[in-house]
Amino acid sequence: MGQLQDKVAFITGSDSGIGQATAIEFAREGADIVIHYFHDQHGATSTKEQVEALGRRAVVVHGDHGSEDQVIDMFRTAIATFGHIDILMNNASADASGTYVADLEIADFERTLRSNLIGQLICCKHFINHRKDQGGGGKILNTTSVHEEQPRAGAADYDCSKGALRNLTRTLVLEVSELGITVNNIAPGMVLTPFNQKAIDDPKFLEQQVQTIPLKRAAQPREIGRLAVFLASPDADYVTGTTYVMDGGLMQMAGQGA
Repeated sequence: MGQLQDKVAFITGSDSGIGQATAIEFAREGADIVIHYFHDQHGATSTKEQVEALGRRAVVVHGDHGSEDQVIDMFRTAIATFGHIDILMNNASADASGTYVADLEIADFERTLRSNLIGQLICCKHFINHRKDQGGGGKILNTTSVHEEQPRAGAADYDCSKGALRNLTRTLVLEVSELGITVNNIAPGMVLTPFNQKAIDDPKFLEQQVQTIPLKRAAQPREIGRLAVFLASPDADYVTGTTYVMDGGLMQMAGQGA
């Protein structure tokens, strides 16, 4: 316990799912939390209450992380509240459209890229400049997906955005390591979040879905949060430019039965 004592973490999309669970785990380890939401104010309030119940401070910020002006406002609020930000976790994202490329509206493709890639770049930009002002140091965690590597039909928007985010992470390593900032990806497989609400609501559907996972289960959001704790902690100070896959062995199934 206390691995993140008195650190401040800004977690986008921390109103539910992985972001909410990570906010709680960070607070459990001693961090104060900047809670971000776009649509779910109730979820953000719930996250704040749970963080404060653990004895840590929290502030809620609202906005579109794909808009630079709104990101600037969110950073201003966070810094005015806590004085500094030590950890950025880019977690907010949009799910796949489910539309094949032949039928995909370019506006929909661009919307996913803004949510899953451009927004992350904007947040990284302002976090890096803030850490420069603080004398360096800091941690960036990007939530990608097993689909940064493994494509799905009907998910060109999502797959392209997550693959590009992987390369943004690796590029950033070459740019910010001299500042003492580390940058890593967390690539979950199936997690029981609102992205998989049908599996949460329907045990039979969940049982069908997990048959392709060697461990035969989906992850709980808290499990991803515990991995994020490690990557945000001093134990991971020498880890950068890496994707940590947490998928119950799912990616090992590629090519099976061929």
